[in-house]
Amino acid sequence: MYIKTPPIENMENAFCVKGKNVVVTGGNRGIGLGIATAFAQSGANVVILCRNAESGEKAVAELAKYGGKCACFACDISDFDSVKTAAAKVFDFFENVDVLVNNAGVASTTPFLNDENLSEWHRIINTNLHGVAHVVHTIAPKMIDKGVGGCIINISSVGGQRVGNAKSHPNPPYNVSKAGLDIFTKYLAAVLGDHAIRVHGIAPGLTHSDLDKDLPPETFEMAEQRLPTHRFGEPIEIGALCVFLASPAACQMHGTIIQHDGGMLGTS
Repeated sequence: MYIKTPPIENMENAFCVKGKNVVVTGGNRGIGLGIATAFAQSGANVVILCRNAESGEKAVAELAKYGGKCACFACDISDFDSVKTAAAKVFDFFENVDVLVNNAGVASTTPFLNDENLSEWHRIINTNLHGVAHVVHTIAPKMIDKGVGGCIINISSVGGQRVGNAKSHPNPPYNVSKAGLDIFTKYLAAVLGDHAIRVHGIAPGLTHSDLDKDLPPETFEMAEQRLPTHRFGEPIEIGALCVFLASPAACQMHGTIIQHDGGMLGTS
């Protein structure tokens, strides 16, 4: 048996996510906070999962101003037990999860052959790829059991499709983790569609976040001079795309990896 995702019949409420229950990993800062803010401003209820509970509570205080139910639960997505504990709290807070946004991620600037004991490699893969698997493995079955469908959005990167400045800005485990995430997204789309759970990936390009400090100066110059949009993206813009993908207007979109990169991949 399978559940069909119903089409929209008109434009009334086509872009509405009001009242939906949304979970955002790493929603306390950077792109994750932009995503959480976009959903809260659109009338959704938002739970943030993050390692820094103090930072998360500050974010929740801001999100609550928009009128929805909001909470933060401490969670290290690289630790499966931590995810299970946090998920139990989520389902005590929410009757069900309508939208799951896997945003939490880390990066590195250590050249691969200089990575002693491959500690950076494992740290990044464990968060960016294994961490998403932990969260989906824990939350998706309850979305299936609820039987009302939903949406999972994985925040990938154009770094999963190109290595960029591999010598001046080495980030091999990040590139590999995001490439793997893209394939995992397509796998999930294939198996969760029967349950009316739509799955998407978003591949941001240069977008302002806490990772800005790790970028070489020439990256900012390149964005200004060579990107077709001539600027970095903003976290709220990634949030706006997430809101669209979670809305009825996107009900026939499924299994896509959407570039949000100011034209970087399309013109380079």
